[in-house]
Amino acid sequence: MYPILILSFTGLVTLFLGFLKSKKILLPASLFFVALAFFSNFIDWNKPGLYFSNMLEVSNLSILFTSIILISAFLIMALSKGFIDDSHAHPAEYFAIMQFSLVGAIMMTNFQNLIMLFIGVEILSVSMYVLTGSDKRNIRGNEASLKYFLMGAFATGIMLFGIAMLYGANYSFNISDARSWLMQTQVATRSVFLYVGVTFLLIGLLFKVSAAPFHFWTPDVYEGAPTIFTTFMSTIVKTAGFAAIYRILEVSYSPIYDFWWVMIIVMAVLSLLISNITAVAQSSFKRMLAFSSISHAGYMLMAIVGLSNKTGTSIVFYSLAYSLATISAFGVLMIVSQEKLVNGRPDESIAVLNGLSKKNPFLGFVLAVSMFSLAGIPLTAGFWGKFYVFADAASRGHIWLLVVAILMSAVGIYYYFKPIIAAYMKEGDGENIKLSSFYKIILGFTTAGSILLGLFPSLVRELL
Repeated sequence: MYPILILSFTGLVTLFLGFLKSKKILLPASLFFVALAFFSNFIDWNKPGLYFSNMLEVSNLSILFTSIILISAFLIMALSKGFIDDSHAHPAEYFAIMQFSLVGAIMMTNFQNLIMLFIGVEILSVSMYVLTGSDKRNIRGNEASLKYFLMGAFATGIMLFGIAMLYGANYSFNISDARSWLMQTQVATRSVFLYVGVTFLLIGLLFKVSAAPFHFWTPDVYEGAPTIFTTFMSTIVKTAGFAAIYRILEVSYSPIYDFWWVMIIVMAVLSLLISNITAVAQSSFKRMLAFSSISHAGYMLMAIVGLSNKTGTSIVFYSLAYSLATISAFGVLMIVSQEKLVNGRPDESIAVLNGLSKKNPFLGFVLAVSMFSLAGIPLTAGFWGKFYVFADAASRGHIWLLVVAILMSAVGIYYYFKPIIAAYMKEGDGENIKLSSFYKIILGFTTAGSILLGLFPSLVRELL
């Protein structure tokens, strides 16, 4: 629970640092605060327990999810140096909101009480609404923020209604009590509130992770938000969301697997089909990655469908592999798009990557590895991530789902290779791109992580 306490305090400290004349202290201070939260996270390793009147629980699995969230936040913040140099930006507020949002994300991985889940979702969601529309000069960003807020408000209302129904079913918000109640009651005596509550709660959470058919907000919001916050949204929100979905289904409602698996498998198939087929036609790199995000939600839902004692580690590994590759891809886009403007805005099309391997071979290599990992090519972390979730689904006998996923992975290879072809096989205009040593370290870390986990996946799998 130390990260929650630390980030709640340091978020306030960051706001006060904004009153200083120089903004140069904000980035290193924010990175230090997140690093401090990360290291404090392991104080509770192998020390499971309940906190805050038994409303939050710490376990090794929740610590790993929290670690992925904090590592992703550190890497994303490290790529946000451009905000310090922008006279129109408010970096103190941005960094503070990012730290507060991490509090909500961590609560979603540790909740023992549905009220704490709701509070965590709201803290994270409201922060994302604000950050999405943070660039007031960008009309597209303002529209994306409003769309995200309105649709998110409906999803939150649906989720809250589901929580109310679940309370009406067993008169408790505690997720362990819900499981005990299910084990002690017969099917005929269970209230309809139970099934309505589980359905509505899942709908609210699946909206947060961009699973189809609750994905319509994703392409527009990802494209409209500043790229740094799109990266934050596509990694941290997804990791926290799937941690919450897995926790609620594994701890509370695994006894009624026969009820909810059909809904999850339908959403997995829809996410895979809609996203991969639509992504093929995208010319915007950002929108392509948005549909990619939806497809990866579908792959991670396969692990949920194959619920077993290995599902938690599968989701942890997939979340880490996906986060590293996504941060690499968006990091390259942030750097390259600033070199070419269209109507005063950064060019975020795939064409902006033309000739990247010649302009900066390092960035070309980072882009290639990230696309290989997202596509699930062997010797990258993404390959093992898909392998583990496929194995989970197969263990429950869902072979036809496996066939759909493999076919859609083949479609994914097509559009993931489009940026690589642009970088290595097409001629580009403009001068060579210079990269600071700091950016090289961050992108080098994410790329090395994707390769290292591809060669030695047991580094993460054997932690639990």
